[in-house]
Amino acid sequence: MTGLALFDLDGTLLDTASTVVDTSTATLAALGVHGTTPEAIRATIGRPLTEAFAQLLDAPADTETVTTAVRTYLTLYRERIVPRAPALLYPGVARGLARLRSHGRTLAVATNMLTAGAEALLTAAGLRDHFAMVVGADAVPHPKPAPDAGLLITAELGHRPAEAVMVGDTVNDLHMANAAGMPSIAVTYGLHPEARLRTAAPTWLAPTFPAVVDRILAPPG
Repeated sequence: MTGLALFDLDGTLLDTASTVVDTSTATLAALGVHGTTPEAIRATIGRPLTEAFAQLLDAPADTETVTTAVRTYLTLYRERIVPRAPALLYPGVARGLARLRSHGRTLAVATNMLTAGAEALLTAAGLRDHFAMVVGADAVPHPKPAPDAGLLITAELGHRPAEAVMVGDTVNDLHMANAAGMPSIAVTYGLHPEARLRTAAPTWLAPTFPAVVDRILAPPG
């Protein structure tokens, strides 16, 4: 079906939602902010950290409070989440990525995490060597849902967007793919439920990661 597959990270390769909520809660507490609900935090997952904490703190993104929150979160993330990465892999991810590479597919990551954090998480999970590129929110002028990350990856790796596919668990992933002219696979086991994913018109739906792999390797037509 495609020679190049792009993957979101949180909620697609690793099940990090609960740890992100816990780490965000601890970050807010360190700033003296209490009472933010897990639901409010979950609603910001998949967005760049600065945008997420600007919303949670009801403050402009360029304020010192938001900057401090992001800095605190990144420190706690390295301490709390990165060491747990191998245990957070969704079933079939490691085997599935290896299978895709054995069939000659080129793989990349397009995430709204900061690139350094994504690199650290993938390395800790034992996945980094599968990917030709890792592009975070800080590597492009406009992160997902804008098409920049997808267009950067396809240009750098020598593929037309229509020859690639984006795999993700949120509407941001699907909107990026649509804006870039790229087919998409929405996974229904991550952050956004199937009904919400369908509003972003994914090309395909997949209930498991092995199903994602089968779709990528399926012949055209």
